[in-house]
Amino acid sequence: MKVILTVLGYVCCVVGVVLSGSELGSFEDFTVIEKQKEGLLSLVENDKAASPVSSKPLMVPLTLIQGAASTGAVCLDGTLPGYHLHRGYESGADSWLIQLEGGGWCNTIRNCVYRKTTRRGSSKYMEKELPFTGILSNKPEESPDFFNWNRVKIRYCDGASFSGDGGNEAAQLVFRGQRIWLAAMEELMSKGMQKASQALLSGCSAGGLASIIHCDEFRDLFPKTTKVKCLSDAGLFLDAIDVSGGHTLRNLFEGVVTLQGVQKNLPKSCINKKDPTSCFFPQNLIANVKTPLFLLNAAYDAWQLQASLAPRSADPHGSWDDCKSNHARCNSSQIQFLQDFRNQMLSAVRDFSRSSQNGLFLNSCFAHCQSERQDTWFAADSPLVKNKGVAESIGDWYFDRVQVKAIDCAYPCDNTCHNLVFK
Repeated sequence: MKVILTVLGYVCCVVGVVLSGSELGSFEDFTVIEKQKEGLLSLVENDKAASPVSSKPLMVPLTLIQGAASTGAVCLDGTLPGYHLHRGYESGADSWLIQLEGGGWCNTIRNCVYRKTTRRGSSKYMEKELPFTGILSNKPEESPDFFNWNRVKIRYCDGASFSGDGGNEAAQLVFRGQRIWLAAMEELMSKGMQKASQALLSGCSAGGLASIIHCDEFRDLFPKTTKVKCLSDAGLFLDAIDVSGGHTLRNLFEGVVTLQGVQKNLPKSCINKKDPTSCFFPQNLIANVKTPLFLLNAAYDAWQLQASLAPRSADPHGSWDDCKSNHARCNSSQIQFLQDFRNQMLSAVRDFSRSSQNGLFLNSCFAHCQSERQDTWFAADSPLVKNKGVAESIGDWYFDRVQVKAIDCAYPCDNTCHNLVFK
């Protein structure tokens, strides 16, 4: 399946601010999935009939964490952080699924100041309710293993994967991601999570990175008798060379870590051996996560291709534009570059995958965030690896039904992908 996205105006014109390629890379709002929500991209599906949707998705209201300001746990602009909670019932009444929202990062004063004017930096602009789809769905036919759990989406308004701690008075910015994480956990524990018999911390993209960074902290909230695992969806950001031979993502991450005071909140097991920026890259963290962890990722991650491998700053003449917009238009040397990227991803997870408690689902698709969207999470034509879809694979791993180490063959062998295509 192709998912075709039509841009209704170039990004800089839409948001009214001129952004360089590297700055564009720091705003995940400018990625395909976020733009669907913004209405700046229209979505069309073809090549396969769309799966039937049982009914409208559940809409879950926003709750602000009223006590958060007393500990300084606030968004970039000082407003209260928030979450959306839908209660579990029956067999899922004591089970908790926590999803950390994604949405890029801000790595300079300038783009953090801009971010304050969006839902990614202020609860003033957050949607008052959100649809719970994919892994968050309340319908057994849409999320068979987790539909009746307590399901929570924690909103992302700090710009450093819930891990910064600092501020900039002159720009009226506060970087409090770590405190937001702690305030959200305290709030949810008081709402019944402390009695959980099983819990899963998940997140997509920047939230997927956050779920890796905070995984062991999450485990430590509960007694040993509680079953606790973590899921990172599209969070495997690689410290890779871009198409110009530069380090676009490393430069971006260095800005985030330095500006937002992230170092003090990164795992000591990494900081003792590597520089702080390296310790913001999942490939240097996953081997030391003690809690069972599942990595769900597209081998040709659409966000990384767009924003860190071939951004305009690394490709000023636009020789990658066709390939970035539609993988079918990549030439042979571009495909080879992308195969090398996939090989780096396989290398990054090699040691991680040897542990029996960990899980993997790496499909050879041009996609990003596959647990949040119903069509990729669980539908009649969802992506498969070894004849098994995303939802079934994660369920099998979480409930210890079977080990899951699903690694797809290389592009173009997989015809079940829901590839993102920009028009």
